[in-house]
Amino acid sequence: MKFSLALPREALSIPVVRRVLGDALRGLGVSEDCVTDILVATSEACTNVVQHARSAGDYEVAGHVAEGSCRLRVTDHGRGLREAGPPHRTGGHEDGLAESGRGIRIMRALVDDLDIDSAPDRGTVVHLRKRLTWRDEALIRRLEHRLMHSAG
Repeated sequence: MKFSLALPREALSIPVVRRVLGDALRGLGVSEDCVTDILVATSEACTNVVQHARSAGDYEVAGHVAEGSCRLRVTDHGRGLREAGPPHRTGGHEDGLAESGRGIRIMRALVDDLDIDSAPDRGTVVHLRKRLTWRDEALIRRLEHRLMHSAG
């Protein structure tokens, strides 16, 4: 499954992202605890865009569910992160963002991989990846079971 949303840089867009992403993951049969982790991490990334992107344009949220994981990309087209003291390393990229806020720590605690790529006048891209856990009755499990039986 893939999806992409272009949203206005307004607080009212965040519940829209949560609704679309949450409904899609639940529809696939992802466990509620896993859905909650993904929604909170994604909300934090979107909140950072709304509060700190320093641009008037839209931002984008793109998602891809495959091979047992959910990959999300939250992109703004602002001026990039402001330098705030010595750079911190996040997922292998220097992000230049002081972690005085809780958002990055929350995202890091809830997902398996967090990567923040930011450059002046290019904007910021937050990459999130989480391995999925499934409800017992998950659609994905039923499909995998049918494929195993038909393969012989």
